[in-house]
Amino acid sequence: MKVLVTGGAGFIGSHLCQKLIELTHEVVCLDNLLTGSKNNISELLDNPKFQFIEGNAEKHEVEKVDFIFHMASPASPRDYQTHAIETMKVNSIGTLNMLETALRFGSGFLLASTSEIYGDPKVHPQKEDYWGNVNPIGPRSCYDEAKRFAESLVKTFISHKNVNARIVRIFNTYGPKMQKDDGRVVSNFINQALKNEPLTVYGKGEQTRSFCYVTDLVEGLISAAFTKNTKDQVYNLGNPDERKIIDIARLVKKLTNSKSEIIFNPLPQDDPAMRCPDISKARNFLNWEPKISLEVGLLKTIEYYKNN
Repeated sequence: MKVLVTGGAGFIGSHLCQKLIELTHEVVCLDNLLTGSKNNISELLDNPKFQFIEGNAEKHEVEKVDFIFHMASPASPRDYQTHAIETMKVNSIGTLNMLETALRFGSGFLLASTSEIYGDPKVHPQKEDYWGNVNPIGPRSCYDEAKRFAESLVKTFISHKNVNARIVRIFNTYGPKMQKDDGRVVSNFINQALKNEPLTVYGKGEQTRSFCYVTDLVEGLISAAFTKNTKDQVYNLGNPDERKIIDIARLVKKLTNSKSEIIFNPLPQDDPAMRCPDISKARNFLNWEPKISLEVGLLKTIEYYKNN
């Protein structure tokens, strides 16, 4: 099968490309390298089954492919707020272009959406039928609302054009190839701890998150794409092991044997108080759930940053 991965040089996208190659698919990686890096796919560049194209999802005309993983978008708060307009373009115009490509070739389609569409949730844990609680003009809206619009586009192409598409809402994911300076919790804490710098916790650290190791997440993406009868479905993918941010900071400090102190900064506007997926649907219909514990995944990620 010939597969297109937009954003394939990004953190999750590069792991997805690697796994698809291992499964003997032919992979076309489209990335404008705004937040991705060719270093993430360096081991694939000489593979005859892999093709890298530097370009934008909203403009590029793709040759015929059998399936499209639309992963392209800045994803960390620091990146999508720095590149707010680009984020809105790739999730609106880029999604439209990729859906029209899928329609033209009869390709399967998967939208990589986000748990951010739930906003600061009033329902916990979050299920796929929850509509969310999002500030449409807040500092995170360039990402939240762009992804919500992308989901609406996908749903419309399914109902009006019969495109074979599905949506995956990705919860916090971590692992090797995360940018050191992307501002996410895990990368921040590990790199601060390795340098014995203060670990910066926002608010009192009582807010909760759940963290899924990247290889587990990729397995879920592939299951959602290629399992029968997933057309027109939405799946949460993440790890339901919910932890307080302050506890994550203490765990990273312990695992790195760091001398870092933990300091507290003001909580950013619209920062969700709780975030944890209900993955019952993925368990029941995709036979998927995470396998790698937080402690094991953190040790793997710590080792990656030590070596890079």
